[in-house]
Amino acid sequence: MTRRKLLNDCFLTDKERLSHVECLEILTCRLSAVTGTEELPLVETSGRWLAADIIAPRNVPLHDNSAVDGYAFAAPATGTMPIVVRIAAGDLSTHRLEPGEAARIFTGAPMPQGADTVAMQEDCTVDGDQVAVPLDLKRGANARRAGEDVAANTPVLHTASRLRPQDMAALASFGLPGITVRKPVRIAILSNGDELLEPGAEISQGQVYDSNRAMLQALAETLPCEITDLGILPDNAELIEATLADVAKTHDVILTSGGASRGDEDHIINAIDTLGTRHLWQIAVKPGRPMSFGQIGDCIFLGLPGNPVAAFVCFLLYVRPALTVLGGGSYQEPIRYPVPAGFDVPTKKPGRREFWRGWLEPGPDGRPVAHKFTRDGSGLISGLRQATGLIEITEDVTSVARGELVSFLPFSGFGIDS
Repeated sequence: MTRRKLLNDCFLTDKERLSHVECLEILTCRLSAVTGTEELPLVETSGRWLAADIIAPRNVPLHDNSAVDGYAFAAPATGTMPIVVRIAAGDLSTHRLEPGEAARIFTGAPMPQGADTVAMQEDCTVDGDQVAVPLDLKRGANARRAGEDVAANTPVLHTASRLRPQDMAALASFGLPGITVRKPVRIAILSNGDELLEPGAEISQGQVYDSNRAMLQALAETLPCEITDLGILPDNAELIEATLADVAKTHDVILTSGGASRGDEDHIINAIDTLGTRHLWQIAVKPGRPMSFGQIGDCIFLGLPGNPVAAFVCFLLYVRPALTVLGGGSYQEPIRYPVPAGFDVPTKKPGRREFWRGWLEPGPDGRPVAHKFTRDGSGLISGLRQATGLIEITEDVTSVARGELVSFLPFSGFGIDS
């Protein structure tokens, strides 16, 4: 499959400031899958996006079988019956029972022809080759029917679904050795700045360790991505432009954080403007107002805010949906739980959506209550570590009183373990 071309103006908008909903609409509706497809052994496809619908090729289970260890017969039971055959799981022979006969049968073994019910061995009385079964068993008890789980030719999974462990079990039950999936999104992650240091280096006044790049790589790994770590690029305009031009030829996405202004040392922004097209959006959200979106040919550029909290939140809200769509996946809105607030916020600026770091604790009645990290600074990584999700406050809300319902978005809905 050839790489799909993107529209040259996929990020174009006539607004300088976008709402959260408008930003999401652009990312999920104007972008399209750019990755190719590949067929892989089933065991290598976990977490990938499906590239084709899956139709059940056969019944699951393939044949009627016993759900318990016991005795198979045709209901209704008439009393003591002779045991004429023994059937174990994996028995490939064909057996037929005459009316009034029983078969010793084990869990998973195929039901003999002429039988429709199984009595559990604990409920039966055996005397030699005779068995007495309960007389009140309903027809079909303890018997699994062919196709009871999935019938042949039933649609099971659709294109753009992401394969979960339980889906892997279903595909294996069909006997499918290989699956056609989307290739991972090729994403290059870099940091820029002479003040940045790799962890482990000796630090001096005016320098900081690069914390965003490690965080962004970990976040990208929650999706089917092939990550290239470009490290820290120094403030060298020619080097940055040459690097981005080269990377754009072999990657689907370039992801950076910080440097979103138009200063003399904002070389990444200047390079995007030289090599392709950039749109600097002002998104009406907190944290994360400044974001840069653009493209160099068919390579998408996503520029996140520099503060760690803002970069983290904007990745979840905007980069993750973009990577999902570019990778051939189906974007789903994150899970939101309405819970009472365990805090007061007397004033909130109207017209923007805010996402506060928070967690849930049991209230007096045992039901969950949302608690908010007390400090709102976008550079406080400790708040991210304490939080287990985001508290979403919409544009029309101007205050929050204790006990009012708020929306809680758990990190688990973004593929992050709390």
